[in-house]
Amino acid sequence: MKSIRSIFKIGYGPSSSHTMGPAYAALQFSEAYPDADCIRVILYGSLAKTGKGHSTDRAILESLAGVQTEIVWDTETETPYHPNTLDFIAFREGKEIGRKQFYSIGGGEIRSSDPVDTAAELYPEKSFGEIARICKERNIRLSDYVFEHEGEEIKSFLFAVWNTMNNAVREGLIKTGTLPGGLHVDRKAQFLYNQRHIDESPQTRENRLVCSYAFAVSEQNADCGIIVTAPTCGSCGVVPAVLKYMKEKNDFSDEDILCALAVAGLVGVIVSTNASVSGAECGCQAEIGTACSMAAAALAELFEMGIDQIEYAAEVAMEHHLGLTCDPVCGLVQIPCIERNAVAAMRAINALSLANFLYGSRKVSFDVVVEAMYQTGRDLSHLYRETSEGGLAKLYVQK
Repeated sequence: MKSIRSIFKIGYGPSSSHTMGPAYAALQFSEAYPDADCIRVILYGSLAKTGKGHSTDRAILESLAGVQTEIVWDTETETPYHPNTLDFIAFREGKEIGRKQFYSIGGGEIRSSDPVDTAAELYPEKSFGEIARICKERNIRLSDYVFEHEGEEIKSFLFAVWNTMNNAVREGLIKTGTLPGGLHVDRKAQFLYNQRHIDESPQTRENRLVCSYAFAVSEQNADCGIIVTAPTCGSCGVVPAVLKYMKEKNDFSDEDILCALAVAGLVGVIVSTNASVSGAECGCQAEIGTACSMAAAALAELFEMGIDQIEYAAEVAMEHHLGLTCDPVCGLVQIPCIERNAVAAMRAINALSLANFLYGSRKVSFDVVVEAMYQTGRDLSHLYRETSEGGLAKLYVQK
């Protein structure tokens, strides 16, 4: 499996598949053809159908700044390998000098038509079950397993990730106004954060604060701010919301948080290796479901639960997102995406509570629920996989 760095990417929103991935592909292609004076980019599938709402054109044009760029939106051609497919064609004085096909597979990750994938594999194990067996045999925690394979330098990377997450929460709580894109969605994070009742119960306060943090990060993402994919831009608010709240409530150290992020990243890598974190490929269950699993596992690590409890928390979080569709209104990462981050953050806390009591009676492994998610996602109609052609995106009427 790849490094957890592939799960946590620091960059601009609003979409890891539609902005980050195509931007990386554009940079890679332009470096391969520095003499090109014109580059044609053809977007297919989900990229063509919702790319304008996700600012795909902006991301590509910024990455190819200085080169004449033509963007073609092809909504008809089939995409058999991956729904987020794009072609780059380089020209010099009117003659084609090269072309390459890329696939934006989710979380800002890209693959190309080249037969060899050169990305480094850091983990020999490829499933939670295999990793858990090794950790139990050696009596080490999942975070220890991550640090052994990634090296101590991964801690400085995770510290940068944590700082960026905190900054996204802070900036999201400060800002007010309306999000761009034409839906006239008001920022609500600050309102949630400040609107406490005089007789507010601890449970209500927890819900309000966790949701305000999730809204803050998700609204920053929708406004093209800097966030961390966890595992995607569209699901970037879940992990920081629960970790920030629990750190404040229980006074956990930054070192504790780094261990939690390490486990969250490991869960994300397991999903991306054996299934997908792409909404265009498997629906929102792949994005928000994975984010909820990552958050639940991170919380279980934070409270020093055993490996079986961590697995149960991750499994519960994923299982109850199975079948969740990806139907962003107008192709924007706003409705229902922002609220969905808040709901998933609370569900991660619920999964933690269940894992504390019921892990000994579980019947379904995390690996099985990941496979179920992948098969479910592949069975979903394309209308419900980020094309904005079905579900809420089809029925919503702007007032």
